Amino acid sequence: MASINFLLQSKRNPAVIYIRLREGRSLDIKARTKFSIDPENWSIAKGQPKNLKSAPMKHLHEHLQMMSAELLNHYNKCVIDEPINAEWLKNFLHPEKKQEEIPSGLIDYFDYYGRHKKTSIKLSSQKKLKVFKHLLQRFEKSVKKRYLIRDVNADFKLKFEEFCLDEKYSPNTIARAIKFIKTICYHAADNRIETHYQLKNIISKSVPVDKIYLTEEEIDKILNVQLNHDYLVNARDWLIISCETGQRVSDFMRFNSSMIRYEDGKPLIEFIQVKTEKIMAIPLSKRVRSILEIRNGEFPRKITDQRYNEYIKEVCKAAGITQIIKGSKISDKYFRKESGMFPKYELITSHVGRRSFASNNYGRIPTALLINVTGHATESMFLEYIGKTETEKAKQLAEYF
Repeated sequence: MASINFLLQSKRNPAVIYIRLREGRSLDIKARTKFSIDPENWSIAKGQPKNLKSAPMKHLHEHLQMMSAELLNHYNKCVIDEPINAEWLKNFLHPEKKQEEIPSGLIDYFDYYGRHKKTSIKLSSQKKLKVFKHLLQRFEKSVKKRYLIRDVNADFKLKFEEFCLDEKYSPNTIARAIKFIKTICYHAADNRIETHYQLKNIISKSVPVDKIYLTEEEIDKILNVQLNHDYLVNARDWLIISCETGQRVSDFMRFNSSMIRYEDGKPLIEFIQVKTEKIMAIPLSKRVRSILEIRNGEFPRKITDQRYNEYIKEVCKAAGITQIIKGSKISDKYFRKESGMFPKYELITSHVGRRSFASNNYGRIPTALLINVTGHATESMFLEYIGKTETEKAKQLAEYF
């Protein structure tokens, strides 16, 4: 009959506790446990800690008893089918952690990528990961095929684009999805998962978007319009602040009076951008200062992005921003963007303030300073972003000659 007991092999403090398994004369093996003890507190005769009335010793004894019971149970399960030796005992006490299997399925790899990038990618990228994964799941269901990483090739791109267009996704959304899928595949390739030789040649180009922004005249109309509801006044003030600071809604909607400091008597708003994690210090314009003065030095009430987008459309409509222009907006039927001719106020979203700041100040403020405020990586990206036509840019440039 198998017997299990514990022993020490050293008189030094602390001494490692060993476990010993014996079965007659045929089996006698031992191995280190993860527990240690002062030899003065160990009973050699009983093979257990002394003074079990002491909480630490009682706790240790309970762990050892539990280990003994688990080992005996494990021995009874393995004794017929497995070789019982010192290595077997070590594996029981210190089981190797199984390495996570790297998936080769495209959708499966999205989950793997998300787990391994969780601490290094921003929240916006985590959201894109979920959105594009769900899009792929619908695509696979439609074509009745499970794609592997190695299946992402020119044919995959063609079928995926056709599916997305049928689902009324915009070309730019499709291009972003394909770019993200390629990123997933390249990450898989770094983990030695097979990819298709056509992967690097898969390109899905974006198309120019309608760049809606508010002119200085329109901002003045918005600033001076009479509004009958406090929630619209609140949203209007945030819209003016966004047009004057050029920040994303995730940044300007966090503004509060504690972020204001003075430099040579001039007020600055100082904060850390959410997306870029960059420390910013932006002068507060006369328009912003006038809003703060009316509000006793405080910024407007914070509201959700959804409500803000709804309210600023109402504000712009009340201000007469109603000319019919080309643009795109979310379709009530498909809940995705559709292009067409619409009243301008219907095309106003939270992004309009940032684009208005960049467009209105281009040519008046050095481009390098504007880029520092907007956070664009390059000047070419900034120039692509602003809403002015090439003719308008040329006219502004002509003023310097």
